[in-house]
Amino acid sequence: MTNSTRERGQHIEQAARQYLEQAGLRLLSQNWHCRYGELDLVMLDQDTVAFVEVRYRRSQGFGGALASIDRRKQEKLVTSAQAWLQANAKWSHLACRFDTISASGPEHQLQLEWLRDAFRPTSR
Repeated sequence: MTNSTRERGQHIEQAARQYLEQAGLRLLSQNWHCRYGELDLVMLDQDTVAFVEVRYRRSQGFGGALASIDRRKQEKLVTSAQAWLQANAKWSHLACRFDTISASGPEHQLQLEWLRDAFRPTSR
């Protein structure tokens, strides 16, 4: 990843974080890494832990940002969320959900779309 791509990603994640904080959510973790993957934002929404995946697409071609979170990515997010809950046990008694923030458009004029409960873990 080039510096400009990394900086763009940080800018978009920061915009998503501010958007969610303005909606009343509180940041618990940002860019949390484990061996299974990374969680972009972990937010507290009243009595629910929201694991938020932030995606950016310049255009809606190929289905847009939300369509890019396929089943394999969902499984990685679920496994990473389980690891986060084990590492942060004080939050493990709360309900959890998986949200997405879809960012599109030019960086100076981002359009953000928040989808609560974007997907549910599948049982095997």
